[in-house]
Amino acid sequence: MKFGPIQIILLVLLALGAGWIGSLGAKHWSQSDDQNVGVHSFVHEELDLDKAQEKQLAELESDFGIRRQALDLALRSANADLAAAIEEEHQYGPKVSTAIEAVHVQMGLLQKVTVEHLFKMRALLNPDQQRAFDERVSNSLTAGY
Repeated sequence: MKFGPIQIILLVLLALGAGWIGSLGAKHWSQSDDQNVGVHSFVHEELDLDKAQEKQLAELESDFGIRRQALDLALRSANADLAAAIEEEHQYGPKVSTAIEAVHVQMGLLQKVTVEHLFKMRALLNPDQQRAFDERVSNSLTAGY
């Protein structure tokens, strides 16, 4: 099959669009990662945890890391499916729409698991630590607004 100049231009634009969508997703998740790391380092470095809290927190972080990795892989897979749907349909068709919904489901699951993890971390803290933690989380979530 021969491609004419118009088809080549459309393919290049499609590839650029898919790359742009991927970069937006990567930017969003890397910012979430930075905030998450910021909260974790804050808990470890500034809340003066006792040994029991440190041990419990290490267990929570290990469990969260495993769940997070699985969800990251599922999100990458959903993004790959979206790219394939875009390449196949070349328009906002039913396959693209379904693929977008699948990406949103994975993003939502990742956010839910992350928030659940934050609440589990909070439960390990004493009331003074919880107040500082709550303020830090709130500031992290509203930064830039």
